[in-house]
Amino acid sequence: MGRETDIAEKLTPLVNKYRSRCLWFLREDFIPASLEEALLVLNSLEKYGDREAFIEARRIREWLSQTSSAASAG
Repeated sequence: MGRETDIAEKLTPLVNKYRSRCLWFLREDFIPASLEEALLVLNSLEKYGDREAFIEARRIREWLSQTSSAASAG
């Protein structure tokens, strides 16, 4: 699987869960595929979401940092 597919799989449920509450400014069909798009979503969830959204965003941010460190080390 490619990195874009991994990002989309991790973030799609989260985007769908919070789209109407704190990601309302994104297109209805928007699914983050790149690291840049993922960071946009995570930043927005941390800023505009509730506590649960913040915690979920932080977990995914940690996962992203681990995968990007592994990719740069290889």
